[in-house]
This record gives sequence, structure tokens and C-alpha cells, in this order.
Amino acid sequence: MYRTINILIVDDHPLFRQGVRYSLQDEHDIKVVGDASTAEEALQFISLSPPDVAIVDINLPGMNGLELTRQIHRTYPSLGVIVLSMHESDEQAFNALRAGAAAYYSKDISSVQLAQVIRRVARGEYVINEVMFDEPKVAQRILTQFRDLHQSVTTEADVDFTLFSPLSDREIEVLEKIAAGHSNKEIADSLSISTQTVKNHISSILRKLSLNDRTQAVIYALRRGWINAPLDTPPPPLRLPDVEDAEA
Repeated sequence: MYRTINILIVDDHPLFRQGVRYSLQDEHDIKVVGDASTAEEALQFISLSPPDVAIVDINLPGMNGLELTRQIHRTYPSLGVIVLSMHESDEQAFNALRAGAAAYYSKDISSVQLAQVIRRVARGEYVINEVMFDEPKVAQRILTQFRDLHQSVTTEADVDFTLFSPLSDREIEVLEKIAAGHSNKEIADSLSISTQTVKNHISSILRKLSLNDRTQAVIYALRRGWINAPLDTPPPPLRLPDVEDAEA
């Protein structure tokens, strides 16, 4: 028996809210339980009946979507927030993640993709528009900003730093190498282990964190302060998974 994922839609355009409702009506494990046109309405709804996931427009009137996301994350940390924007922006993606969003996508996301993202967020995953991460420079900028944030801010209310890590010391080392943009072979050479061992560590990391790919794992770890990628030299461009990496 599947668990129903309760959804709140927050957008100031009635037609968009209706469109999201319509697009999700055939998803038997997803139920839209409410909608709101402002952040204040959303917070009131959540205080009475917290949903599992909130879909939030970044450009709300009054309190914007980022501030709403920040307040939700502080008060209801288990509530996953999907931030939607009219335009794809790595700056907005970083700000959304920093505010506590679990996902960031543009509003041209398909209904099938939105349903998939909702399910992943409900499982506790972090999801960024894959189109954005197809651009290595964009991905590297977001990851670098997270490294800068961890270097300069050790205690900040809107950043989720968790001291406990389920990862081993070696797995942390591997994640730091991934954050620096290294391939499996480069990681293996630098740690004096085999490429297969690197792949095994990556598989273990993804399994422990219930995530699907390396980039998600790096962001997840950086948000919690588990890894601290070196900043003394400019990191190499973030690599997209090549043949050997895709097998991990």
C-alpha cells in the first residue's frame, strides 16, 4: 500500500494553481490538500495541517518564496519545499537551497517530471533542475558557493548543519574529491585505492543518504558541514559522469 503525499501549492496565479492540481490528479499517491496565493496564507494553512511537500513560487507578492521557504524550513524541517521560478538561474538555485528548499525547477517542468520530483522530495532528497547541472560551470558555481558558505559561516539559522554523519572517514574523503571535480580514476590515484573501490564507496554513499547521484550527495554533505573542499587553489570544473563514473 503506497503512502499518500499531501501537497500544498503556493502561487499568486489562480490558473497556475489550477493547472498544477489538474496535472497531478491522476497520480494516485499524490494529493493536493490545499493552495494559497500568499506566503501568509501558506503559513496559516501549514500551521493547521502541515503537508508533506509545498510547491512554492519564488516570486510571491509581499513575503517572497525564498523567505517563505526559510520560515517553513526553520519551523517544519521535515516539510519538503519545491521552489519554482519563471526563469532558470544558478543564483536563484543557490539561494533556494540555502533557504532550505529541497528542489528548484523552472515553471516549464512537465507534469510527469513534477510528480517524480515530488516523490523524491518526499523521500528526503535534494533535486536541482538536471538541465542546469548539464552545464558544468553552473554546477561548479553552486557547489563552490556552498563551500564558501561553509568556510565563512559556521552557525547560521538558515543553513542546516548536522554534526552527525552516517558516512565513514574514507567516504567523506571520496565526497570531498568529488566536490573538487575529480573523476573516479583521479580519486583512486590520489587515495591509493582501486577505481572499483571508489565506485563501491560512491554506491555506499548514495545508499546511506538515499540519493541518486554524486552531485546530490555533495550538496547534501556541504549543507551539513560534513565535507570541506579545499579552496586554496581553484577547483577544476565539475565533471559530468563519464563512462567509468556512470557505472558507479
